[in-house]
Amino acid sequence: MNIPRSEYPRPQLVRGEFINLNGEWDFEIDKSASGLNRNFEKRESLDSKIIVPFCPESRLSGVAHTDFMDCVWYRRNISIPDIWRGDDRRVILHFGAVDYEAIIFVNGKRVGGHKGGYISFSCDITDALCDGNNYITVCALDDVRSGKQPAGKQSTRYESHGCSYTRTTGIWQTVWMECVNKAHIKNIRFTSDIETGTIFAQISVTNEAFGAKISLATSFDGKETGKTETVISSAEPFVSVALSELHLWDIGQGNLYDAKIVIEKDGKIVDSVDSYFGMRSVALSDGAFLLNGRKVFGRWVLDQGFYPEGIYTAPTDEDLKNDVIFSMQLGFNGARLHEKIFEPRFLYWADKLGYMVWGEHANWCMDTTYEGAIANFLPEWLEALERDYSHPSIIGWCPFNETWDYGPRRIRQCDDVLRMVYEVTKAYDKTRPCIDVSGNYHVVTDIFDVHDYEQDPEKFFEYYKNAKNGEIKDQVWRNEPDRQKWNGEPIFMSEYGGIRKAEGTEGWGYGNAPKNDEEYLDRYKRLTDVLLDNDAFIGFCYTQLYDVEQEVNGLMTYDRKFKFDSKIFYDINTRKAAIED
Repeated sequence: MNIPRSEYPRPQLVRGEFINLNGEWDFEIDKSASGLNRNFEKRESLDSKIIVPFCPESRLSGVAHTDFMDCVWYRRNISIPDIWRGDDRRVILHFGAVDYEAIIFVNGKRVGGHKGGYISFSCDITDALCDGNNYITVCALDDVRSGKQPAGKQSTRYESHGCSYTRTTGIWQTVWMECVNKAHIKNIRFTSDIETGTIFAQISVTNEAFGAKISLATSFDGKETGKTETVISSAEPFVSVALSELHLWDIGQGNLYDAKIVIEKDGKIVDSVDSYFGMRSVALSDGAFLLNGRKVFGRWVLDQGFYPEGIYTAPTDEDLKNDVIFSMQLGFNGARLHEKIFEPRFLYWADKLGYMVWGEHANWCMDTTYEGAIANFLPEWLEALERDYSHPSIIGWCPFNETWDYGPRRIRQCDDVLRMVYEVTKAYDKTRPCIDVSGNYHVVTDIFDVHDYEQDPEKFFEYYKNAKNGEIKDQVWRNEPDRQKWNGEPIFMSEYGGIRKAEGTEGWGYGNAPKNDEEYLDRYKRLTDVLLDNDAFIGFCYTQLYDVEQEVNGLMTYDRKFKFDSKIFYDINTRKAAIED
């Protein structure tokens, strides 16, 4: 049987034995959202089929239903190996992501759930299992029109429009099971110190691991680089290894160390996981972004994580890898992962290939001033920080994008939310910069982030020629000059360009389209030169890597074909920036 997306889905916490549950499931659209009242969780079948992990809106799912679905149901029979049974064994059911609220049943018994459409979660299903046949049922509730849930670029209209695209409902990442001992590892947080050549690991374990021995062994390219062990005396034992060799993670050099973490109890290994980490530092100093202590200009590109056949879900793991490779071929050294929390497999490829990314939540569709909205946003954002903390490719966080607000009351309430989320982010992770909101209305931020889709390179130059003195005439200040204040933070042009292919072509894009290819390339070069030559900027982010549905301002088509020779953009993007001198 050919299982879609069959690769191990959690690359920084790998166990050798798992069961991938992707493939054909029973499926039903619950138009009245009454299935919970009608006990759908106890049904022996549903009325149609779907291919998991692809959302029902996608063609790869076999459903391709693109109207609103407030509630959908899934059902699948499962088989539990005999070796997984035992008094000290627990069977864990994992979901990569389910949009938006998931309620999970096993054999008709509720075993858990999760609210939030982007982050992984799991349920211990051991006590609900029985001898013989077992079955899983999933209820997914989703309402992008409520204004109370983050939904990113999913359209709140029936149709896609502008920069809003086809929705994703229900399961859209891998579903899988594994068996663990009651005493096992739940999560690992790696923090590197390149000055001392030390890796620190904060390891989350279950209560049953108390009193056991835990060890961390590291290696690079197959050669051992250090080992440590301790006795577990808390729920998060903290260990460190002074590495015998230091290999820095860098742009285009994804130098990754392997790590093996083992728990031994009563002389027997009860849990063993494989992981990895990178040794690198990020900092802001003297108006510049520093990677491993040197000034680096961020040549980022906007990546929205959409796929023609799979919508939110890449058809294969290779497609995730290729998006990084294509971007690097165009001369970019990283990306803003835009209005979507990307899956761990994408971050793995960014780690491995040496590609710097910004972690961002999907705040669009959510009104921050609605009562209860922040209660839907903040817990999932904290889950993202927890899950993705150890990826060296993530060099900064940006919880919000363009929180447009109007009127004194809304501005005040929005400001309070932005400040709180920024402060919570910094409290959780002091190792990375945080932008409170990308593109407008900063309240408190480490980087002053602006968006500007001006298409005239000469005007673009004039707006920012004195940016180092605080004269930043971006699209917000040009319209509302008293709205925000620059406090000397490093400056980042995190959206610009958005150039459509050529005049007369169909589709939506920013500003006036060039008349021909020559004008397109000239405009791209001149806009980009403005930023490369201005030492007030730490980096740029071009909109965008590829077209998405009706938005046609990508450097590639939606099916990932280059519109021009990639070397043209590589040569423009990679020349030395003023701040790097």
